[in-house]
Amino acid sequence: MPGLYARYMDRWERKLATRDTNRMVRPFEWGTDWLSTLSFPGCPADANGNSRECIDRFAAEALADSDRFFAYEPVRDFKLTDGELVFTSPVQTAYPGNNIARARWFPAPKDRGRALVVLPQWNSGPDGHLGLAKLLNRFGISALRMTMAYHAERRPPETQRADYHCSSNIGRTIHASRQSAIDVRACLDWLCDRGYERIGILGTSLGSCVAFIAAAHDLRVQVGIFNHISMYFSDVVWTGLSTSYVRQSFAGQVTQDELRRYWSVISPASYLKRLPGRPMKSMLIWASHDSTFLPVYSRQVLDTFRQLQLPHEVFNLPCGHYTTGQFPFNLMDGLAMCRFAARHL
Repeated sequence: MPGLYARYMDRWERKLATRDTNRMVRPFEWGTDWLSTLSFPGCPADANGNSRECIDRFAAEALADSDRFFAYEPVRDFKLTDGELVFTSPVQTAYPGNNIARARWFPAPKDRGRALVVLPQWNSGPDGHLGLAKLLNRFGISALRMTMAYHAERRPPETQRADYHCSSNIGRTIHASRQSAIDVRACLDWLCDRGYERIGILGTSLGSCVAFIAAAHDLRVQVGIFNHISMYFSDVVWTGLSTSYVRQSFAGQVTQDELRRYWSVISPASYLKRLPGRPMKSMLIWASHDSTFLPVYSRQVLDTFRQLQLPHEVFNLPCGHYTTGQFPFNLMDGLAMCRFAARHL
């Protein structure tokens, strides 16, 4: 029987989760047409009834050579104007607005060559994590807050939310997560071009997943701050409160185990074994009453980091997922991340 505080937190979480009224249950789609646009691995746009097998094979081949899967052509058109960095995403889609990557630049006066790429949560607006970026400045760290694919200014006009980044379209979700991870690496290129040598990544919720994938494939990342953690992308979607409407579309189409396999290519669990031997220091943040990144899945990440003896610190929040953004938990969370970055970057 949950205690009084747990019941209070659950009510608060659900109240915050039901504020939005623009969630849309979209039809299930395999999305092989999205995967067919990638040069590697090969995937036919029309799978002729074999979509399940095609995506299974696609995920296996991508995992077998993930360096190639997350490879990209260097960006040539970085442009910084009035604190906004704009560049052509190395991953192109049918949506012109999404093809332009955007990031807000917050330089600290005396950063000593230290900078973090910052990724907000799923469905974050253009102001997401701007306050955190400014707080990092006060700790002597410059921040480049990137807008992920299909978010804010990159959102297609026919959508009200960032549904194209995480939805019941399996192939599009893979494509979008790959695009965001590659855009992060392009941001790292820009920081290096400006002379930054002590570089890290900070991500929250969906941003945490994208940040981990980018960090696992880029040796330049020396610090990783992962705010809400889960081994598998699919487990969050399948069991989380904030994605329950996405989960509805999978009913009768795929099982949780199958979806875990299909989306393994965009899941932190697939890349943890790339980290042993690297000096990257990680901060793992989880919430005891998280209704989206369920604690059982967060503990799996903590256990694996310990088993692999990866250098890390753990910070536990006594709240839930949505309530992380509420006072005093948002202040606790922000200060913990900034202090970690200041110590280790």
